[in-house]
Amino acid sequence: MAKQKDPVAAARALSERLAAALGDNLVSVLLYGSAARGEYTAARSDVNVLVLLGDASTASLRSAARPLADWVRGGESPPLIFSEAEWRRSTDVFAMEIADMRDGHLVLHGDDPLAEVTTTRDDLRRQLEREVIGTVLHLRAAYAAAAPDAKALEALLTGSASHMLTLCRGLVRLSGEELPADRAGVAQRAAALAGVEPDPFEWVVAAAAGHRPRALVAHDPLAESYVAGVEQMARHVDES
Repeated sequence: MAKQKDPVAAARALSERLAAALGDNLVSVLLYGSAARGEYTAARSDVNVLVLLGDASTASLRSAARPLADWVRGGESPPLIFSEAEWRRSTDVFAMEIADMRDGHLVLHGDDPLAEVTTTRDDLRRQLEREVIGTVLHLRAAYAAAAPDAKALEALLTGSASHMLTLCRGLVRLSGEELPADRAGVAQRAAALAGVEPDPFEWVVAAAAGHRPRALVAHDPLAESYVAGVEQMARHVDES
């Protein structure tokens, strides 16, 4: 199903419907991710929404069933839904996501939930290590299955872009540097920090943005280098 043409307007509409349905139980609604950073690409990007509630039990969410169901049926990912208490306790688990939210977010309802939470470098490193190792394990198996089919290989690499960029942002932050202004710059800097060639990461970023980098072939060396680059990223984080 086609994505909303205006992600900010779509998120605002969801926030308004949630406010009407949940009343005082709705504490905050936050738009984050590519739509908040101005990097949204229609049909390729999600509209990422964080919802904080006073009570996040299943019983309390019954009144919000219709707006949430309509949102998902419209092709969007379900919002992240936390209680206030859970949110305050989860900063060590979601350090990467919180850092991403800080770099680009829009408060749609209530107070800014980021104002009262902090994360540490150790929190970031632990989560980044888990995430990048998990990505290596996934990519190895997915690459082996897709490698004989050029189109499947292109789909695999393009589909990994959002998560790969999350890892790259985490790696740059772990180094203590400011993030580059655009996605290509983030990928290039992360590749440099990890000590790998940037070409595969640049291909993935360009393809995910809707550009047309060169077509891949079966068992393409660029795709092999991409997997190897993520493997090296995992080693780099482990040694950081």
